[in-house]
Parts: sequence; structure tokens; C-alpha cells
Amino acid sequence: MLHTFAISASGMTAERLRMDTIANNLANANTTRAADGGPYRRQVPVFAARETRVPGRPGRFTGAGVRVVGIHHDSSPPRLVYDPHHPDADADGYVAMPNVDVVREMVDLITASRAYEANVTAFNTAKNMAMRALDIGRA
Repeated sequence: MLHTFAISASGMTAERLRMDTIANNLANANTTRAADGGPYRRQVPVFAARETRVPGRPGRFTGAGVRVVGIHHDSSPPRLVYDPHHPDADADGYVAMPNVDVVREMVDLITASRAYEANVTAFNTAKNMAMRALDIGRA
């Protein structure tokens, strides 16, 4: 039963990180000068399955949730916007804007929120099943 709780908890942690990353992308959607000198680059979390060994079965693994591999930068090019009065404009008057698409980020945010809610539901269902099993044991 604890295995089920761990899987749901890892999913909630992953989706929370995903929502935090999306919030960071939205907050920097207009940042034209990042620490590396160029415009802000969209960040994307990368996840992988977390596996555990099956006891008594060498070489066999079972799914045990999700883990964060890292947070990578989106490699798509920045958007060029013509604004010759902007302090970061090049000689032709174009400003390199972040590669953050606000609509895409909002869709990803809704998806992450729904996935988080699904993990909460799975966690609560497992908790209710455990409580019922304890009630049966007491009777």
C-alpha cells in the first residue's frame, strides 16, 4: 500500500515542478537580457520512470513513480521583434525576444494542474482503501 502512496507522491512532486517551471517561463516572457547575455530561454523539465528491483527476481524491475532528470533549455530560436527604440535592439532595430509562447505555457499549465489533481485523487483513493481494510480488520 505504501508503494501506491509513493507513486502518487512522486507524480504530485513532478507536476508541481512542472507548474513552477511554467510560472518561471511566464514571468520571463518579456526578459530580453538574461544572465548569459541573450534573451531568456524557455525551460522544460525532463522526467523519467523511477524503477525499483523486484525482490527475489534478479534483473526484474517495476515502476515506482517518476523522477526528475533535469531542467533543460528549449533550443528553439528567439523571436525577433522590430522595435528600434528598445535598448536591446540590434543595428537593424530588431530585439531578440524569449522563445516563450504564452498560449502554449497556459495549455501546459492546465495539463500539469489536471495531472496533479489526478495524482491527488489516486492518493486519496488508496488512503480510503487502506482505511476500509483497517475497518474490516477491526470488525
